[in-house]
Amino acid sequence: MVNVAAAIILNNSKILIAKRTARKFLGGYWEFPGGKIEVGETPEVCLHRELAEELEISVKIDNFLTEQIYDYGQFVVCMKVFLCTMNTGKIVLNDHEEYKWVEKHELLSYDLAPADIPLVEFYLENGR
Repeated sequence: MVNVAAAIILNNSKILIAKRTARKFLGGYWEFPGGKIEVGETPEVCLHRELAEELEISVKIDNFLTEQIYDYGQFVVCMKVFLCTMNTGKIVLNDHEEYKWVEKHELLSYDLAPADIPLVEFYLENGR
């Protein structure tokens, strides 16, 4: 099982999504930013590290939202998801092709990574 941390980052009423680069697994799909939790790392520390590396931003982690498990066939992902607010930084794309700030109700109109679809559905029912 691959343990990852993901951030639903809010800025006013909009949510940040990022498009995976074509050269990576699930290239071209949109996702919530985050990444693999390293050995000895908490999900929160992982999020701060990944967001700094991939987007050059920092966030305030507001609270834990949910844990989602998704089976990709070749591996299973356990995603720990946190609600966050944008803190500092100007987004620089070091690991994605594109990013967008979208309204909550627009999320399912994007070609999301398969593991993110049930997460969005959960968020729409249970998020703020």
